[in-house]
Amino acid sequence: MNNIATLTTLIAMALLVWFWADSLRVRELALQACAVACRRINAQLLDETVALRRLSLARDQYGRAVWRRTYRFEYTFDGGRRLRGSAIMRGRIVETVAIQSQDGSTQFEQDKPH
Repeated sequence: MNNIATLTTLIAMALLVWFWADSLRVRELALQACAVACRRINAQLLDETVALRRLSLARDQYGRAVWRRTYRFEYTFDGGRRLRGSAIMRGRIVETVAIQSQDGSTQFEQDKPH
C-alpha cells in the first residue's frame, strides 16, 4: 500500500512540473504575440510581461483537449496613459490578441485561422 501512495505522489508531482513548464512556454509565446501587436500599432508594451487571468479547457483544431489561457497586458502610446489588452492562447497557438489603437477602437489580431 505504501508503494502505491508513493507512486501516486510521484505521478502527481510530475504532472505539476509538466503543467508548470508548459505554462511558462505558453506565457512566453503570449508575450511575444503581445509585443508584436504593440509594435504594429506603434505602442510600447509596459513591464515586458503578461499576466494570466483565466484558465479553461478547449478543443484545438484537431479536436484534442488543450488549455485555453487568457492573458492581460498593459501598453502605452505616450508613456503616460496605461491601456489594457488581452491575448488568448489555445494550447500553444495564439487565438486572439485584442488591443486598442490610439483612436480607441479595438483591433483584433489572429495569428492563425481556426
